[in-house]
Amino acid sequence: MIFRASLFCMSAALKTRARRVLEVAVAFAPWTISMFTLYWLEYGEIWSTETEHRGKMSVAILVFGMAMSFLVESYFAKRRRE
Repeated sequence: MIFRASLFCMSAALKTRARRVLEVAVAFAPWTISMFTLYWLEYGEIWSTETEHRGKMSVAILVFGMAMSFLVESYFAKRRRE
């Protein structure tokens, strides 16, 4: 009987850990997508070094991705506190 109870508790701990890992992966997704977008624009030769305002657009794309990641992680943190 004790063995089954401890097995159930380990299962709950494992579920909690797996859920946290998934939340972190989802929270980092917007930032990762923004970095991949910059890579794709460079690799596909859509942007060249002569593209006007390339630096400003790069910063805007990265800031947007990081802000979205921050908002998603904040949402998960708020939900964990409740």
